[in-house]
Amino acid sequence: MRWQDKTERVHPERAYDVVLFGATGFAGALTAEYLARHAPADCRWALAGRSPDKLKRLRERLTAINPACADLPLLHADVTDADALRAVVADTRVVATTIGPYISYGEPLVAACAEAGTDCADLSGEAEFADLMYLRHHRRATETGARLVHACGFDSIPHDLGVHYTVARLPEGVPLNIDGYVRSDATFSGGTFASALTAFSRVPQTARTAKARRRAEPRPVGRRVRAPLPAPRRSSRLGAWALPLPTVDPQIVARSAAALPRYGPDFRYRHYAAVKWLPVAVGAAAGASTLFALAQLPLTRNWLSDRLKPGDGPGPERRAKSWFSVRFHGEGGGRRIVTEVSGGDPGYDETAKMLAESSLCLAFDDLPDTSGQVTTAAAMGDALTERLIRAGMSFHVVESWVKTEDSTGG
Repeated sequence: MRWQDKTERVHPERAYDVVLFGATGFAGALTAEYLARHAPADCRWALAGRSPDKLKRLRERLTAINPACADLPLLHADVTDADALRAVVADTRVVATTIGPYISYGEPLVAACAEAGTDCADLSGEAEFADLMYLRHHRRATETGARLVHACGFDSIPHDLGVHYTVARLPEGVPLNIDGYVRSDATFSGGTFASALTAFSRVPQTARTAKARRRAEPRPVGRRVRAPLPAPRRSSRLGAWALPLPTVDPQIVARSAAALPRYGPDFRYRHYAAVKWLPVAVGAAAGASTLFALAQLPLTRNWLSDRLKPGDGPGPERRAKSWFSVRFHGEGGGRRIVTEVSGGDPGYDETAKMLAESSLCLAFDDLPDTSGQVTTAAAMGDALTERLIRAGMSFHVVESWVKTEDSTGG
């Protein structure tokens, strides 16, 4: 059954296919520009936000890209106004939101979507937020048919769909081990910086919420899924240092593996940054440790947040030079494979593309019958991968061979 047919039959009065919240922010405006260029002509989409003037100015920019945007609907709604949120959410099939930090501003929109049976896609890479939304809204979303899909940007689509792509090219029904190695040359915006500072300052809360989720969430029956935090090491196969990345990405991969039996009876994923030079690796670790320490104190955290404010971000010239690649080394059933997902500026241009295509995928594509809090691989899988390939991202096999000696993928 096509999900959109089901949705239209249950909610025939809904006016919009996609509504974009936070469109006047840095990432939101890039997402709006992508939709202006690439949304199908029959897609009924709208912009939503708290400032009518900013929305009008953005619509003028979009009209210069696509004259059809002159009539783009503008919806006034603030995430603190529950009644306005309910009205907007009840009138659309998919909500895409860029309003973060999500732990501070994201829940009212998720709650409204769960109650209304409206799909929601966001850019959250905040582990605490995802766990809290699962605990509070997964059950209701399952009842109403809403799909709550977090991490629809660089966190965590290249990793989640990259592992999904790799698993599909390994034997079925056998234990699978996959390691992901991230390389990137990019910068970040004020919104991303604010989310990182917030996450660094909430480690105890994050740990408590994760523990509560582990108690509440069913585990796969007769299968094992692991995403351990690995130790730093030198990889001869990469010719680089592999540093553990304690991001939300391995958690998302593990949830996809738990939801999808194709990942095998015993699945393990490890997540690394690949850094060629030891001094750079040491400097990166020291910088992250310093930022983490400064984020613990309100005074220094506020000082840091003033250095780069939400809404600030890299310009077009810098983004044009940015790139990312993620290589996946997988093995199982006597076979080995190396795959790669790559693209341009990961944090903004490609993230805007990923969020927009996720929203269009939820609105228009033939997808598995899922509901509740679901990952991009479980909710959209191959359909979203194909969309991203058509949009210019690369998913491809680098090497594939029969395994001739034991290895842990180092």
